[in-house]
Amino acid sequence: MNITDVVKAEYGHDDEIMRGELDKAVLNVVQYLMENRKTVATGESLTGGLLSERITSVPGASQVFELGVCTYSDRMKQDLLHVPSGVLAQYGAVSRQTAYAMAEGLMHRSGADLCLSVTGLAGPGGGSADTPVGTVYAGFAYQGQVTAARLRLFEIPGSDRSMIRYMTALCVFQIAEQLLRSNG
Repeated sequence: MNITDVVKAEYGHDDEIMRGELDKAVLNVVQYLMENRKTVATGESLTGGLLSERITSVPGASQVFELGVCTYSDRMKQDLLHVPSGVLAQYGAVSRQTAYAMAEGLMHRSGADLCLSVTGLAGPGGGSADTPVGTVYAGFAYQGQVTAARLRLFEIPGSDRSMIRYMTALCVFQIAEQLLRSNG
């Protein structure tokens, strides 16, 4: 199956992934990985290590967790995750193309079965009319395939930095769970 059949190009406020419990989604992903002897790695920007922290909070996660990289600067995205400088120059750090390149670079760097990447604007500053605070892109690499999705977290009323980071993690783990269950 093509992972783009599971991972939509965009997710908004009304999508199911915006609802649920983060701890449950993380536990489900880690348990699935343990049961199927698969590994996971994370490449994070706006979440600052939150995805890695949540994974490692599950007992036994050391069986599946390969690597967590927090790359806020463009230079580190290039050096550690092999994001091409041309992608960053043309599309910027907050883009589908950068999230895709982060997941792809992480897949090659870590060798993990599932690679999760995030980049975006958690605020409170830095947004624009075209890219408001709450614009997030998440990349997914699984079984040699890579895709990226836009999370329109700016649609959630009253969101602040903490909520955007939390919702990013919730969405990423809910999508990852769907991806793992769909592709076996």
